[in-house]
Amino acid sequence: MTAVIVNGLRQEVTEPATVAVLIEALAGTTRGSAVVVDGAVVPRGQWQTFALRDGQVVELITAVQGG
Repeated sequence: MTAVIVNGLRQEVTEPATVAVLIEALAGTTRGSAVVVDGAVVPRGQWQTFALRDGQVVELITAVQGG
C-alpha cells in the first residue's frame, strides 16, 4: 500500500498505486476529474501510468453538475 495526502486527508492506495487507481477508488469514475500531484497537473493520458509514492500531496478536483 502507498499512503498519499488527498485534499488534505491521508489515503491508502492499493497497488499498483497510480492516479487512475486512486481516482476510481475515491470517485468511482474518472469522468469530470482533474488531478494535481505535488503542485503539477497530471494530464489525463498519464493517469494509468503515473505512479504515486508515499507522502505525495494530491489535489483531486471533481466537477459537480447541478443548478
